[in-house]
Amino acid sequence: MKAFRSLRILISISRTTTTTPRKSHQAQNFLRRFYSAQPNLDEPTSVNEDGTSSDSVFDSSQYPIEDSHGDSVKKPKEATWDKGYRERVNKAFFGNLTEKGKLKVAEEEISEDDDDEDSVDRSRILAKALLEAALESPDEELGEGEVREEDQKSLNVGIIGPPNAGKSSLTNFMVGTKVAAASRKTNTTTHEVLGVLTKGDTQVCFFDTPGLMLKKSGYGYKDIKSRVQNAWTSVDLFDVLIVMFDVHRHLMSPDSRVVRLIKYMGEEENPKQKRILCMNKVDLVEKKKDLLKVAEEFQDLPAYERYFMISGLKGSGVKDLSQYLMDQAVKKPWEEDAFTMSEEVLKNISLEVVRERLLDHVHQEIPYGVEHRLVDWKELRDGSLRIEQHLITPKPSQRKILVGKGGSKIGRIGIEANEELRRIMNRKVHLILQVKLK
Repeated sequence: MKAFRSLRILISISRTTTTTPRKSHQAQNFLRRFYSAQPNLDEPTSVNEDGTSSDSVFDSSQYPIEDSHGDSVKKPKEATWDKGYRERVNKAFFGNLTEKGKLKVAEEEISEDDDDEDSVDRSRILAKALLEAALESPDEELGEGEVREEDQKSLNVGIIGPPNAGKSSLTNFMVGTKVAAASRKTNTTTHEVLGVLTKGDTQVCFFDTPGLMLKKSGYGYKDIKSRVQNAWTSVDLFDVLIVMFDVHRHLMSPDSRVVRLIKYMGEEENPKQKRILCMNKVDLVEKKKDLLKVAEEFQDLPAYERYFMISGLKGSGVKDLSQYLMDQAVKKPWEEDAFTMSEEVLKNISLEVVRERLLDHVHQEIPYGVEHRLVDWKELRDGSLRIEQHLITPKPSQRKILVGKGGSKIGRIGIEANEELRRIMNRKVHLILQVKLK
């Protein structure tokens, strides 16, 4: 009603008042704008054939992503001749002659007879020798970095602790690359993550687990999600168990649940397992003398063999921890390949990288309710890798927040994740993220 009243007043003014042509023109423009005032509607988005809007899909091929490594990105390997086969042929033909001697003998043989028939015979002899060398069993000599199975040492290390204790950051630092998502938000790790460190004849497998807590009764929380239950059941399966907590938070505002967890794991010794207590985030503590007070607080727990003060993010004290774990390794064949990551490990890394970016850009309870799936994993002919992942939300409102205005949020998540995957895998990665409604 107020709008109609103001409109009547403006019309009456325009009729009764004598004004210059310029002013009447301004009044007409103003009235035209008044009549055309409408609430802003969302612009229609293009819809794909499968019924999803184009804004909800991130495709890295549509974004200009600079190559941070330049020419260092690995190109597809070309077929090369095995040097071992060539060495066997050289021994058969030339014995122990030097390179100069080999060239001399070759020149003499060529100069003695230049007939076409003899050259054909020599090529046949050489081809036969190469074929025999290829069919022979490989030499027992080991390549660079390889270790005989009987000399290999191995150790399985489990890392447990309350949420936000820095378990994933320590795992990433130990391994030397990102294998687990690390975020300031609680419950970042949703399942057990494997990281492998191989040094010399020793291989250490780190198992990063979801955050654990204890109630006042002393028993574990009956979480609906099975990931926490699995973490509790696997505690006794490791050779060495690292119990970690945030010492800075403990000094600022002690949590009784964390104290109960530390004491619960340190009260009873396990003859088949060594346990150590790690005080993490010491770099945040200003008065280093306070660290000794915390160590004295838990020094009477018999299950803990050693105490370490570390910073999993910056690496302070991690060298001593790594050396201790290396010394605990026992003679046992390696369980993982020391030189290449398996496809399953790489798939898990791709999920963890995207999840970390999701937690960085989406807040509150939304990232925890998103169902994250790896849909496609394909190596292309040019040596690049195509990865397609789906983010499934339970509510339309959450899907809208995750997509962002014009696909801005899912685009930012995809660009950052794609760049990091290229750095980790040292190859071109074609990442596709699609946000769907459950």
